[in-house]
Amino acid sequence: MKVTVVGAGAVGASCAEYIAIKNFAAEVVLIDIKEGFAEGKAMDLMQTASLNGFDTQITGSTNDYSKTAGSDVAVITSGIPRKPGMTREELIGINAGIVKTVATNLITHSPNVILIIVSNPMDTMSYLAHKATGLSKNRIIGMGGALDSARFKYRLSEALGCPASDVDGMVIGGHSDTGMVPLIDKAVRNSVPVAEYLSAERMGQIVEDTKVGGATLTGLLGTSAWYAPGAAISELVRAIAQDSKKMFPCSALVEGEYGLNDLSIGVPCILGKNGIEKIIEIELNAEEKAKLAESAEGVKKTNDLLEGLLA
Repeated sequence: MKVTVVGAGAVGASCAEYIAIKNFAAEVVLIDIKEGFAEGKAMDLMQTASLNGFDTQITGSTNDYSKTAGSDVAVITSGIPRKPGMTREELIGINAGIVKTVATNLITHSPNVILIIVSNPMDTMSYLAHKATGLSKNRIIGMGGALDSARFKYRLSEALGCPASDVDGMVIGGHSDTGMVPLIDKAVRNSVPVAEYLSAERMGQIVEDTKVGGATLTGLLGTSAWYAPGAAISELVRAIAQDSKKMFPCSALVEGEYGLNDLSIGVPCILGKNGIEKIIEIELNAEEKAKLAESAEGVKKTNDLLEGLLA
């Protein structure tokens, strides 16, 4: 499998590193607009191959999309990251133009490519990619829910005082501080609902901490996080590469699922060699349905800001 990662910054480089270390891809191409930057990152990463025991070949290129030809999966991380106090939505004017151009260039050289969108605001950038490229809905995947769910499980394990591998939980809805819907009532520790271990107050705190997980890190780091996003992306790519049929909450184009239409939003998806192979409609309680509907309205308002950018 050949994977392209557009944007060799912290998230893109972290993604490339995790893909290489997991050793399921034959080739990773890093591409960036900054002269020599992707080449340098690729060389640095390749110098870890003997230490980390991987055979994946990593190469870098300065804005030469011909080097991406034949990619099976392409990850778009390019765009400006969030600064402290900046919302994901405030990034739209700059990042929309970048994502549209990058997606078009990728498809020109790899007409069968599956796109994974990371650039923020992610749900709106995923929707933009659909509108700008006309690709089938299974071939454009927004990464957010996989990352948000990992942050949810971190908070759950923290509260329970147990390994993260002991817990399971999912976040659906928009990838924003107000749009996330952590499904706390469905979260479990080894199949036992977390409500049997935690108070309602503690569960509520987990939900709120999860929703501001990205903003918390931005405040601490002065920029967006990169380790967890890189790891989340690598798992989505691996599910496609290995045709694993694994379920992840991803931003997908909905066409009636959950009563929603004409937007990309986080819903449970089965991932395999064709990208999104199925959207799973799980049963939501009344509160969860209301929160998802509210989240969808927020995403639509952000999508409205794309007016004039889709031509």
